[in-house]
This record gives sequence, structure tokens and C-alpha cells, in this order.
Amino acid sequence: MPESLPRELIELRERAERFAVDVLIPYRDGAAAGRTAAAAQAAVREASRAAGFFGMTQPKAYGGSEAGPLALSVVRDTFAGYNTGFDRSLFGPGPGVLAGCAEPVRSRYLVPLMAGEKRSGFAFTEPDDAAHYTRAVPAGGGEYVVDGRKSYVTRGGEADFLNVLVDVPGEGRAVLVIDADAPGVCIERRFETLDGSHHAAFRFDSVRVPVDRMIGRPGEGLPRALGQIGDTRLAIAARAVGLSRWVVQHTQQHLLAPHRSGAALGQREGVRLRYADMRIRTFAARSMVYRTARLAESGANVVNEAIACKVFATEALAELVDAAMDLVGGKSLTVGHPLEALYRIARALCTAEGGADVLRLSLAKGSLDLGKGVL
Repeated sequence: MPESLPRELIELRERAERFAVDVLIPYRDGAAAGRTAAAAQAAVREASRAAGFFGMTQPKAYGGSEAGPLALSVVRDTFAGYNTGFDRSLFGPGPGVLAGCAEPVRSRYLVPLMAGEKRSGFAFTEPDDAAHYTRAVPAGGGEYVVDGRKSYVTRGGEADFLNVLVDVPGEGRAVLVIDADAPGVCIERRFETLDGSHHAAFRFDSVRVPVDRMIGRPGEGLPRALGQIGDTRLAIAARAVGLSRWVVQHTQQHLLAPHRSGAALGQREGVRLRYADMRIRTFAARSMVYRTARLAESGANVVNEAIACKVFATEALAELVDAAMDLVGGKSLTVGHPLEALYRIARALCTAEGGADVLRLSLAKGSLDLGKGVL
């Protein structure tokens, strides 16, 4: 639990808090006059690298510190608790599905990815109107021919290469690394979701890919992809917990402030009941995340627990933001108000890496059919 961390993690949390106060908040509040949003993100990225947070998500072999799930959850919770909007700049890219890859993928893609010289996109999801799953058919001459479509490739428009989940007929799913500028690769459209994230939809028309661009073997692709998504779900849950803490603190300040009625809103019984529920849900979500992170730290399979955390923490955040907007009133609907922005972020987090009901079904399957998970 957050209050029973070992000394080294308490010190890590304190370092993260100082970094948030000294670096993140000044940038958020516009202390760096004249900087564009992109420049501020770049400056935060370099400051995070210098402070040692950037490399926590990267392997030691590539200069990172390769932090464990508990340390990462502590830092993500801490940073999100300040709601500065710099979440995407604080951590370096992890290897993802490229972990453990062989040559030439390691030298051509993984090494430059870890060095920040190349950017990747994860092409996992077919669009709803796709005629078939993206296929990679052996073509002889040491190549596959890839045909199909993928959507919701986050920051796909900026990617130098794509890790594409494909179906190899008769052999199963696999991950192929495909250059974004390879002949036959086309961006069908670019779009933005309500939380401000940028995505791209791709089409693959007879794209020829060398067989040595496959990660592992056919049949290993889906477990690799789901493993990456499972790690991301715990990260999302930790972020949602931190944001929930920010919402509670923001609401508390509003409830304690003088009100035009003469008495602070926090004196009203109905308001207190809603505020109490906000604290209860935040406490429960935070406890789940830290317990699951400890389990993951021990080497346990936490696929089901990560699902539970992601569903509960993101839904709790969405409910908290909604309740906070009711309590704060109409000004929270104004574009630019922190709750207005967080309302959109919370809704997007509920759907990211699997919608809540889809994940509930996965959790039930894991328990009833596979005997996975703990309580």
C-alpha cells in the first residue's frame, strides 16, 4: 500500500514530488514564457531524462534503469496527482513487442527506438469495416506479402516503423516490423480523439516484408501483443489513480472556500456525502493498483488483476470528474477549465486498451475458463 512502501520507494516518490513542483508545475503554469507546447514537452522530456525518470521504462542494456512495476506505479501515481498534462513526455519508450528480438530487428529498429532516433507505432486493431484480418502470406524468396488494414495506431502519423499484428494462414498470429515508408503502406486517414491523442489508420497493399522482420515465430504474436497491452493497463490505472487524487484535492479546495450563500459548500450534508464517495472510490482504486503492482513485482501473472485495476480506476476517475463538475458548477464546463479537459481524458482512458465491458468478459474468461486471478 502507498503508506507501507520500502524506504527507497518513499525516497523515489519524494524525488518525483520535488520534480513535479520544481519542473512540471512551472511549465504547466506558463512560467517558461514564450515556449510553445511542443517546446515545453521537449524541455520536460530532457529534464526527466536528466532526473532519471525517463529511463525507468527502458532496459538497462540500453541505458535505462528498468524499474519494476511497483516503482513505476509509484511514480506514475505521483506525477498524475499534479495533473500537469506532461504524462507522455516523462518516460522513454520501452521495447514493447520488440523485447528479446533478434538481428537484424534489434540493430535496425530496437536500438534506434531506445535511443530516441526512431519512433514506432503499434498496429493491433482492424477497422470495423475491414473485409478480413490483416494477412501475411509467405511469398517465397524469404518474404511475406502483407495485405489488410489497421486503425487506431496511436501517433502512427509520426512513426518510422510499425509493429503489425498479422495472421499467417495456417500458422497463427505473428508480429511483423514494417517500415512506415515501405512500398504499399498507406495512411488512409489521420484523426484525433477527444482527449487530444493523434492516431492514424493504415492500409497495406501487397507490402513485401522480409521474413527476418518477424518477432519470434508464427503463433506467438497474440501473446506478445497482449503482454504489452497488459503492462499498459496497469500504467493507465496508476495514472487514473493519480488524477483521481488531484480531482479530490481540487474539489476539497472548492468545498472549503467561501461561497456566495455565506457558508462553504462543504457544510452541506448532501455535498459531504458526494465528497465522501469520491474519497472512498479513490482509496479503493489506489489500493488495488498498489497491491497489483506488488504482485507483478513478485513475478506473478497479473493479467486479470491489471484488467480489474484498469476498469475500476478509470471508471472511478470518470465518476469523480463528473461529480466534481456538479459540485464546482457551470464554470467547470468552460473550455480550458482543468475539469473540462480532464472529463475528456477520463472518458478516453475508460476505452483505451480495451473497453470496460470487453475487459470484464476477458476477466470472467480468465477466471471461469482458465482459473487465473486472485482476490
